[in-house]
Amino acid sequence: MRKGYSNQLRLDSVPIEQVELNLQSRDRIVPVLRALQQVYCNRELTDRILGLVATDINGNTRTDTGRTGMDYWHLVVLAAVRLGCNLTYDQLQDLAENHRKLRAIMGLGDCDVAQFKWRTIRNNICLLRPETIARISQLIVGQGHQLQPDAIEKVRADSFVMETNIHYPAESSLLYDGLRKIILMCVTLADQHGISGWRQHGHLLKKAKRLNRKINRIAAKKGPNYQSRVKPLYGELLRKTQLITQRARDLCVAIGQPAPSPLDLFGANTLQAFIVRTQRVADSARRRVINGEKVPNEDKLFSIFEPHTQLYKRDKAGKPMQFGRQVLVFEDSAGFIVRGVLINRDEGDKDVAVRETKSLQGDFDNRVQRLSFDRGFHSPQNQRQLSELVDRLCLPKPGAKQSVVQRCEADEEFLAAQQNHPGIESAIGALQSGNALKRCRDRSEVGCERYLQLAILGRNLHTLGRMLIAREEQDAAAGRTRRKAA
Repeated sequence: MRKGYSNQLRLDSVPIEQVELNLQSRDRIVPVLRALQQVYCNRELTDRILGLVATDINGNTRTDTGRTGMDYWHLVVLAAVRLGCNLTYDQLQDLAENHRKLRAIMGLGDCDVAQFKWRTIRNNICLLRPETIARISQLIVGQGHQLQPDAIEKVRADSFVMETNIHYPAESSLLYDGLRKIILMCVTLADQHGISGWRQHGHLLKKAKRLNRKINRIAAKKGPNYQSRVKPLYGELLRKTQLITQRARDLCVAIGQPAPSPLDLFGANTLQAFIVRTQRVADSARRRVINGEKVPNEDKLFSIFEPHTQLYKRDKAGKPMQFGRQVLVFEDSAGFIVRGVLINRDEGDKDVAVRETKSLQGDFDNRVQRLSFDRGFHSPQNQRQLSELVDRLCLPKPGAKQSVVQRCEADEEFLAAQQNHPGIESAIGALQSGNALKRCRDRSEVGCERYLQLAILGRNLHTLGRMLIAREEQDAAAGRTRRKAA
């Protein structure tokens, strides 16, 4: 049984509209709470947001029977604060139980003994679809555009890599990860169905671990002819991998589970999926180490647990290689992230510029007048199609000669947009450091998309809160940016 929010005000609680926040505090939670307070004061907006949340949480189930669950408003507040303030679930639980102002915005009184376990918070947040969070974020942006209506007319866009939570993908380590999961899952399934043959699973796991350590030591120290010294160890590890994966396939047949197929590569973390992923790593290791081939990145797997991870070589200072997923963000002139997209694994900047600009114009009724990209998005086709979508497009051409000619022929709007465009790096830095988008802490591809949208929601609430505080009290520290307040 769930409800949107409590209509019964307790004697020890203050109405959410009347909660007084410390506007002189520079803590990032203050603007987020102020924005949530403004959302709650708009009952029509609150009902729309809670209706979206209810659709994901309940689906087709009834809400008037069963055990009492978390209120929708509590879930919205905690989901917004989590990445709006870059908190872990343990930190979020502590704040939800002890932070007076946060509990007041949630509608809880000082004497209310309601507790929030971190697993309960996590399980409820994971029920929200990324599309739902994106729609809530758009509603927040709409509130900000009521305060600054012309903000959407000027937009700038850029992409960055959000790293996934993986270790360095050495093939021997990935093979050990896969064998460890396969062996443990096979032992459990064999015990459940009374099938023998996995009595020496501990011994098999130790041998795989020993081989992985030997390979890693040689690869770390290198030295003369280290490749020839590591090849026989890889050969032995690959033979054990083939033996164990074949036995795991036989177990799947014996207990009546479907045989592993290539479709399981990006599926759920089942036994079949781990078998397919481990064999994929074994194939690339055999081609690279044993046969001496140069394996292209699209044939490699960079994580057994996060198979959607990609390798990006962007020639950034200090980060020549990054393992994660590429993200495209659009920022308006008020600082709102009006659109954020997790780019598909097989796409780049040039492939998504036109499509996402069309979606952006559709979301905001073609009100975007000026749009700027960097030269990495340029192609003749993009230049032509984007010019049809936006009145004033700033898409620099690559190459010294082309860029000089383009600047000489450009008007003042193009030059102003090009000069203003580097500010998008500040927004990306804020998302990475303030909203935890430097490294995704959630699991799976869907979890990665949800994580991105939660961070954007937190950033937009922070921006809206600062705008509201600055209008109410010009000298308030909470209404200024971090750089100005420091």
